[in-house]
Amino acid sequence: MKKALAVFLIALAAVTSVFANGGSESTSGDGTTTLTWAVWDYATTPYYDALINAYEAANPDVNIEVIDLGSADYQTALQIQLSGGGSDFDVVAVKDIPGYNNLVKAGLLQDLTPLAERDGVDTAAYGGIVEQVSVDGKFYELPFRSDFWVIFYNKDLFDAAGVPYPDNDMTFEEYDQIARAVTSGSGASKVYGAHYHTWRSAIQLFGILDGQHQITDGGDYSYLKPYYEMALAQQADGIVQDYATLKTSNIHYTGVFYNQSVAMMNMGSWFIASLIAANQSGQSDAQNWGIVKYPHAEGVEPGTTLGTITALAIPTGTDQTEAAWDFVKFVCGTEGAEALAATGNFPAVTNDEINNIIASMDGFPQDEQSKEALNVAQLYLEMPLHDKSAEIEVVLNEFHDQIMTGNMSVDDGLAEMGRRVDQVLAN
Repeated sequence: MKKALAVFLIALAAVTSVFANGGSESTSGDGTTTLTWAVWDYATTPYYDALINAYEAANPDVNIEVIDLGSADYQTALQIQLSGGGSDFDVVAVKDIPGYNNLVKAGLLQDLTPLAERDGVDTAAYGGIVEQVSVDGKFYELPFRSDFWVIFYNKDLFDAAGVPYPDNDMTFEEYDQIARAVTSGSGASKVYGAHYHTWRSAIQLFGILDGQHQITDGGDYSYLKPYYEMALAQQADGIVQDYATLKTSNIHYTGVFYNQSVAMMNMGSWFIASLIAANQSGQSDAQNWGIVKYPHAEGVEPGTTLGTITALAIPTGTDQTEAAWDFVKFVCGTEGAEALAATGNFPAVTNDEINNIIASMDGFPQDEQSKEALNVAQLYLEMPLHDKSAEIEVVLNEFHDQIMTGNMSVDDGLAEMGRRVDQVLAN
């Protein structure tokens, strides 16, 4: 009840903020069109302003007004507001697949398919992502970011340990061996060989990289067992920090990398821009770093990884569909991609030129391995579009927590995970 109340108050505050700024009025007295864009974490996300500035420079008669709903309960707060039936927002950022699915099911997003067909938008440029988010042949969002997981590593810590750097063709067995070799010290000065943030995706989704499973399948989740056993053994041996401690102490992955407590960390490409900015501001001590491609199972192509998308959608409640669509096309197209890449983030539309923009950023590591790590061979969505994805996500998170805290054995946790997901699928 407390959480629901908190979400309601977040939504109410955002509505108040919109109305205080005049709502989403179509045109002001001077002919300027104002579009209201719902986002999360505006102050700490540099690419929002980069995209807005690029669009407003090309469209001086349009003003983009941002409303920040925060990140913790963004999709819930967004759905509460859109369910009101008003036009508080003209464009909304969509954070995740379960949230997108819920908005589509509730009829709160416009079908973008006819607009894209009318204007000749090449959906093939998104590398199959549009097809993965289509519902009955229609899509209600267009991606502008597409992040993928890599391994970040601290070169100074590897040098101090006398251990060779990881490379772009690293199996899971080699990854485990390297993590153990580079672990050193004790107490406050201890260096952990690897780090897993408390998200289930940091461990669970190692298991889908062979392309033979989807996390929404239900039934037998035993394919996750080798990866949980690896992570738990690393935890027991002090190679990684204790999951329960990380969670109860609310320790963020950025801090442990910035303060050079970990030598390797699996994390999304979104961390590149954050790390560069933290190094430039003096917030981070990890000045000498690199990235390599994600570890892979035997027989899986190097560069196979996991991905997430961030997308834009147009609410059904807006009375400014055409203006909103023009903004969506820009941000999700090549012009927006170039502006996004200049901030060190990865657009959904990408190519060698876009990757070169990122690799040329001041602060990006200039070794060839790090540049090559930007090339993805195969990307699987962390959470595929599924009608029950939000409910399945709850189950997957619950049993990830139970396994990692030792409250359930790996076998029992995975068996119960399968049983509970099967129940969700059957209802």
